[in-house]
Parts: sequence; C-alpha cells; structure tokens
Amino acid sequence: MNDLKNFLSQIHKVQEDVLEAYTSQWTPYSVPKKTILTEQGQTERYMYYVKEGIQKSYFLNDGREHIMFFGYPPSFCGVMESFFNQTPSRYYLETISESQFLRIPYEKHQQLMREHQEIETLFRKVTELFLLGVIERYHELLTFNAETRFKNFTTRSPHLLNMISQKDLASYLRIDPTNFSKMINRIKIKGD
Repeated sequence: MNDLKNFLSQIHKVQEDVLEAYTSQWTPYSVPKKTILTEQGQTERYMYYVKEGIQKSYFLNDGREHIMFFGYPPSFCGVMESFFNQTPSRYYLETISESQFLRIPYEKHQQLMREHQEIETLFRKVTELFLLGVIERYHELLTFNAETRFKNFTTRSPHLLNMISQKDLASYLRIDPTNFSKMINRIKIKGD
C-alpha cells in the first residue's frame, strides 16, 4: 500500500487519514501473462494500480491489433473512459507479462470521492494528467514521421524495448514492423 500512497501523494497531497481510508479499499490482484482483463463491449469495473508486469490496451480492426497504450509500474491501468463513465469498452486490456495490481471497484471509488473532496481533487488531477498524455500522443501521431516517433519513444521509455515485443511496439508507434526492426538496428538508442 505504501507504493500506492507515495504514487498518489506525488500527484496531489491528501490528508493522511483520508489517504488511508481510500487506499485501504484497494485489494491485491494477480494474473498470468496473456490474460484479458477487459474485453471490448465489457464495462470496466476496476481501476488498477500496476505493481508488477506490463499490460497493453488495443482495439482490433480487420483482425489486427492496434495498440493504444502500455501499462507498467508505477501507473494506473484500465480502460479509463469505460471505468469513469461506466460505458462499454471499445477496446481490450490484456497482460503482456505476469502482473500484480492493486485494484478498486468503481462503486467504492465513487463513494470515496463523494465522501472526500480531497480524493475527488486528486482524481481530477489524475484525469488532467491522463488528458495531457493523450493530447501529447495524438500530437506525435499527427505531426511526427515514423523515425521521430521512434526516437521520442526510445528517449522517453528505452527500458520498454527489452520488455515488449517489437511487433507490439511497432503497432503502438504506428510503424510498419519491418521498418521498426530496421530503425532498431540503425538508430543509436540512448543508454546503449
């Protein structure tokens, strides 16, 4: 629980007793790799805090995966718009590796936000950060060429190159897998 408390406190400071009341409602949850946590059409019932493992969120088009994001520690994970709006998910959430989470059900999360203004403020800030990340990703996909997207990704998250398949990374970056492989061999990656 201390990891979750520290993570939340970095986003917004909350009184210790309120934070304790909130984090005490998160329960451990572990699943093996290649487990679908949320299916397309299913309403997200939980918000997850990733303790260990990597997850991917994707939609299918003509049988092909189009990856939208990766979850890894420390971060929240889940189909957030489905969770917050309690509407059917338009995509899947699946574990890439064995994963350990803390999770909270929607009803309990909503109850605690109603009871504690600080928790509601905290999650307004979480939502703002999520929105900023989506806007940044949208900007990169619209304005940068494949090589620039690759370089930005390897600067921001070089550790993921050894943890996620090239096929999945290429899908996330919207780069043809063959071109992605060529870039890995041709472009110097920081930290190498």
